[in-house]
Amino acid sequence: MNVPIPLARPWLGEAEAEAARATVLSGWVMQGPKVAEFERCFADYVGASHACAVSSGTAALILALKAVGVGHGDVVLTVSHSFIATANAIRACGAEPVFVDIELTGYNLDPKALARVLGSECRRDGESLWYSGVDRLSRLPESPLRTAKGPAGRVAAILAVHQMGIPCDIGAVDKLAREYGIPWVEDAACAIGSEWNGQRIGRPHSDAACFSFHPRKVITTGDGGMIVTNRAEIDEACRHCRQHGMVPPSAGGVFESYACTAYNYRLTDIQAAIGTEQLARLPEIIERRRERVAYYRTCLAANPVFRILPEGPGKLYNWQSLPVDFGGAGIDPARLIGALTSSGITAKPGIMNAHSELPYGGIWQLPECERRRMETVLLPLFHDLDFADIERVAAVLDRFATNV
Repeated sequence: MNVPIPLARPWLGEAEAEAARATVLSGWVMQGPKVAEFERCFADYVGASHACAVSSGTAALILALKAVGVGHGDVVLTVSHSFIATANAIRACGAEPVFVDIELTGYNLDPKALARVLGSECRRDGESLWYSGVDRLSRLPESPLRTAKGPAGRVAAILAVHQMGIPCDIGAVDKLAREYGIPWVEDAACAIGSEWNGQRIGRPHSDAACFSFHPRKVITTGDGGMIVTNRAEIDEACRHCRQHGMVPPSAGGVFESYACTAYNYRLTDIQAAIGTEQLARLPEIIERRRERVAYYRTCLAANPVFRILPEGPGKLYNWQSLPVDFGGAGIDPARLIGALTSSGITAKPGIMNAHSELPYGGIWQLPECERRRMETVLLPLFHDLDFADIERVAAVLDRFATNV
């Protein structure tokens, strides 16, 4: 009987266990030297000036968006085709997402669609850009725009996602952000180790980039996140707000103070110690994942239905997830996932769309997002996935293709 194949599995070993043990025995387990070390190592790895560790990728997005000026009554241009945390982080800032469709040939924000929204659905008024569709957004029952105390709809930021570790068109997004004078943030939750034009994601072209260390990501701390930036004021704002807005005592003083309403978004030293070890493993993790994607390509080379996205020019993918596309074949994804499951192979539907979920639904038409959702499944991929198991997956897809 075939052993079941999971969708993903983190690479955690003795090094991580010993690092956690040593930290526990040190007695300093929260916001201490291991967090500082992890931040330094992470900033060095991606090539950023600053790195601020936090409790989750969602916390990273919230702090980064607030640090670039997103506030109550604003809008943020982003994609629906992402885990719902992307949209939820915007609402957590008191703002509302304006969804932009994704590219025809990939999974990320379409720069042409972004340009259309900026050019035809926004207007300049003084120093600010304003979104014209506020009335439509205000129909959503949970929208913060319903309770805005003044003019609503200021375009406060762009939030671009590197979906599944696949870099978005950074150059095009950055050009538009600069042209319109809007800050932009990278949701790089999945993208540690991916590259664009020979530079690692996180060497920010944007104002800040945000990473996640959830167990499904390429490296994990159990959960956690990181904000990287080259702007000292953004790093300072994030550090300030991750710890209740605390201001340490002044020279000679004994009482700290609290300057604003903020959060407990701290990462523990135990997690950070694990993260430092995971970061040391990262080059080998990515190499192993890329080897397995290459073997998937070999096994599916003759399959007329199922395709794996080619890497774009100047891009290197960490392959946080492995999407396989079957566009135009008329396949029911539920039936395909059922066939894989019955063979002991775990698979998942393609990336969700936030605009199809109740909190954001009913007002958006995003055809490429919707098409991708129904024409993609995610296949098993992790560092020690057996090559014979890849052959098992490919065999099921080959049998399925003959019956289409």
